[in-house]
Amino acid sequence: MAITTFAAIDIGSYEVSMKIYELSRKYGMKEITYLRYRMDLGRDAYADGKISHELLEELCEVIKAYVESMKEYGVTEYRACATSALRELKNPHILIEQVYQKTGIKIDILSNAEQRFLSYKSIAAMEEDFKEVIKKGTAILDVGGGSTQVSLFDKDTLVSTQNLKLGILRIRERLRQMEKETVHYHQLVEEVIHSDIMSFKRLFLKDRDVKHVILLGDFFMDTLFHERSDLKVMKRAELEQRYEKIMTTPLDLLVDELEIPSEYGSLVIPTAVLYKEFIDAFGAEVMWAPGTVLADGIAYDYGEAHKIIKTSHNFENDILVAARNIGKRYNSSKSHVESVIKIALAMFDGMKKIHGMGSRERLLLQIAIQLHECGKYISVRNASECGYNIIKSTEIIGLSKAEQEIIANVVKYNNHSFDYFTEMNRETGIDAKNYLTIAKLTALLRVANELDRSHYQKIEDIKATLKGEHLVITVTSNANLLLETGLLKEKADFFEEIFGVRPVVKKRVTRR
Repeated sequence: MAITTFAAIDIGSYEVSMKIYELSRKYGMKEITYLRYRMDLGRDAYADGKISHELLEELCEVIKAYVESMKEYGVTEYRACATSALRELKNPHILIEQVYQKTGIKIDILSNAEQRFLSYKSIAAMEEDFKEVIKKGTAILDVGGGSTQVSLFDKDTLVSTQNLKLGILRIRERLRQMEKETVHYHQLVEEVIHSDIMSFKRLFLKDRDVKHVILLGDFFMDTLFHERSDLKVMKRAELEQRYEKIMTTPLDLLVDELEIPSEYGSLVIPTAVLYKEFIDAFGAEVMWAPGTVLADGIAYDYGEAHKIIKTSHNFENDILVAARNIGKRYNSSKSHVESVIKIALAMFDGMKKIHGMGSRERLLLQIAIQLHECGKYISVRNASECGYNIIKSTEIIGLSKAEQEIIANVVKYNNHSFDYFTEMNRETGIDAKNYLTIAKLTALLRVANELDRSHYQKIEDIKATLKGEHLVITVTSNANLLLETGLLKEKADFFEEIFGVRPVVKKRVTRR
């Protein structure tokens, strides 16, 4: 039986941690050891956008120690990820290079959407509990040092996810001076976060019934639920009792009770208030604390990607549903989008031999189609530019910044004249690989969109087959396709330029 020994390193806002796992098809994911080192990277990052030389040296020493542990445990694969503390630096690439040269460890800086998706996957590792909880109206509340992510589920489906810059370190830094001037610090925290939480409630909760909340956050188990390390489920009354105890216990006693360094004492109240205010906004009655951390999601993601771990939950569908709900917010036509997706995927699948793209690009194509009309909500005349800006400004869970840039450009160039590499690189810094992906997905979207130009969904069935220098698109329809085929030429020219084959439409009429 093959066993992979895998290490997941999490470089967070106030802690650098590493978990080592054994991954196997028979036993799934088994944690071997968990190492943690307190380090306040977020303090410098959120205040100055830089990390001091001394702190960088300390980080390298910690990672070197982790490398030695990896050798002791026979680790064969690893992934090191950094979150908001490094993400918000002015010089993240310089720091990553220095860490690599001194430790040999390559660090991935996760976008917020990637980070939260991995946190979400960490819960999915507890598969049976996860599946049962999200059947009901459920929210995942993931509180970090720099921001808080709120994801809403309904009937096993992720329907919305939003990021708010309400992280516990960020709140502490904003209120650091005022904290010394009041004995009611918790009220200051309530006031500074209240408007953001109410705006979220007004825009995204509305009539949604949220009865269960899944609570995540590295600092979380050390504070609200320190006394219950075996915690799974907590009712509202118990949460409020614990919250009241935190609010009425002097800080020095609280630090001793929680067994945390004194410098982290100032994080306890922002953490407690943040969870409490959100739970009040939800009106939730039951809280589930799985006790998972980002490292669990990193390992689960690796195991899933390498087909070591099987999951019954469709994570790609979560990304698509989130994109669909963004499109819905901007009044995209559901029937048109579904028709274009059907056409585009038939072409994508029929061209596998020549386009060189895989399942991830197939997913990006579907997301781009879900969002290709959103710019019209702002301006029909400038829909391409508006769509680009909307997508760049909207977080799509599970996607990297580079993937978000690809989708935004595909939507832009669906109707906008295509910019070639030199110009696009100068404007956006896009690299050659992603540029080619943009070109290919744009060509597919343009043709697919043209074949439902009327928005009447005339095509009942479709099949695409490569034949010599042509992509023969065989469609089943009893409708007149003169408009669609007549306007296809310009899109076909670009398609042929990108793929080296020309799309031609062959119509079949159904017998009735």
